[in-house]
Amino acid sequence: MEKRSRSGRAPSNPVPPQPATAPRKERRPSMFEKESYAQILRERLRDSLHEVQYVEPPLDDSAADLGKEWKSTLARLRFANTYRMEPPVKFRAHSVETKVQQILKECLKDVKYDDKVFSRLSLQLADCILLAIKEFGYQRYKFIIKVLFIQKTGQAINVASQWIWDVAWDSWVAAKHETETYVALALVFALYCE
Repeated sequence: MEKRSRSGRAPSNPVPPQPATAPRKERRPSMFEKESYAQILRERLRDSLHEVQYVEPPLDDSAADLGKEWKSTLARLRFANTYRMEPPVKFRAHSVETKVQQILKECLKDVKYDDKVFSRLSLQLADCILLAIKEFGYQRYKFIIKVLFIQKTGQAINVASQWIWDVAWDSWVAAKHETETYVALALVFALYCE
């Protein structure tokens, strides 16, 4: 049966029908084949949006031997999950407290009360304390440091902080330096990040 247009005439250039041949897809490699698994891993790493920052070394040497064949594949990666639920070294509050107390004593030995100076000085002390704590080398801890200057005028003061944390690994330290005109209070909160 011929196709006709509205005018009743047959089209001048009939197009011969072409057989429908879809391009044949190649079989996806199985992840259970050793060579295919490496290829799949390379493709996924290439298409990944996440960049790896650091890969922690394995805990023992036997695990290091297993990963040598993948080292070339993973060489460009810069960060990976460790799945560690506890820190290698627990936060030692006593040693940090003595260090913070020493910093307060050295920095504030000749300082008189001045509210304009203390706003800048509290930031400098917090930075100095943070640098001193980082020298202890606690891995995967985040530190929050609050430095408060309170003028002595015969009043009482209560300082409160409320946190949600893991009692086993998180901790805090308070150090105080007192003079005739003011009290300096430094609070350091150590929070372990899994």
